[in-house]
Formats: sequence, structure tokens, C-alpha cells
Amino acid sequence: MSDLAEEQVESSLVYDGALLKVRCDKVRLPDGKQAIREYITHPGASVVIAFLPNGNLLLERQFRYPLDRVFIEMPAGKIDNGETPLQCARRELLEETGYEAESWQEVATIHPCIGYSDERLVYFLARDLSFSKKNTDEEEFIEHFELPLAEAMELVKKGEITDVKTVTGLFLVEKGWISQST
Repeated sequence: MSDLAEEQVESSLVYDGALLKVRCDKVRLPDGKQAIREYITHPGASVVIAFLPNGNLLLERQFRYPLDRVFIEMPAGKIDNGETPLQCARRELLEETGYEAESWQEVATIHPCIGYSDERLVYFLARDLSFSKKNTDEEEFIEHFELPLAEAMELVKKGEITDVKTVTGLFLVEKGWISQST
């Protein structure tokens, strides 16, 4: 165990929701004192960096209730119980956009909220896309569209794309850490 690690003394479930659980733990600090840690447990999500055959990114618009606005996002979704991140990525791409991909590559795992959540985002590059049929969940209203990477990066610079999973995915591509070509 690291000299910086905290040891759980007590743990209680404060809220047990359909998606999120809130916990309040008492921990022992490295100096022996105790402190409280409140955090959200999350099943994790898969994010799809999808390139159409013409080289454009496949993106979507979706209303997000907590911020009361429409966001531009990469296709993504919660990993269901018993599902692998890749299975989730394949399911979400098809459900949200109607596209399927022949080529899949796991590229990164990001922890977006380390101060208050155990959520992880697993990124996949999807290539060789073909349209099948859109099959959104009953409560999802999503509009998909395509955009060249340069235009998407301009929208980040203008503050029009602010979703952290999407900005991170775009930076992974823009910085050359992920190749757009097959």
C-alpha cells in the first residue's frame, strides 16, 4: 500500500438510484486521523470515436437536462451489468446513430471525475462504418450528423463543444494519438 493511501473504516450507502449510487465513507488518513469521503459510484461508460468512410466524424446532438441545453457529443453510453466496454460501444453506436462498424480498437481509458466519482470512460475507435437502422432507447431523442475533425476542433475553440468525453476524444485524434485512417 502506498504511503498516500487511505483506508476505509466505515462505508454507508446514502442514495441508491437507477444509474448512480452515493456513498459516504469514513477513512483513515496516512497520518492516522480520520476523514469523510463522499462519492458517486458509476458503472462506467464507453465512448465511440467513429469515422465515416469519407473521413468525417460521426457526432450527435442531445438535450441534457441537468444543464438545460443541447450538447454536441460523441456516441457513448453506460456499460450495462455483465457487458464488456466493447459490447457497450457496439450497442451504443447502433442504438444512437444506426451505424455499425467493422473495425474496432480500444484506445484509452479516462477517469473524468476523480474527486467525487469512480466513473471510467473507455474510448474506442470505430472505422468502416455502414448504416443499419437507428434504434434509440424510448426516452432518448438524438440527432446524429457528420463533421470534419478541423470543424469539430473549431467548435471546441468557440466553446460550442464542451462535453468532456467529446473534447477528450477529439484531442486524442487531433494530437495524433489515434490515427483516423485504417
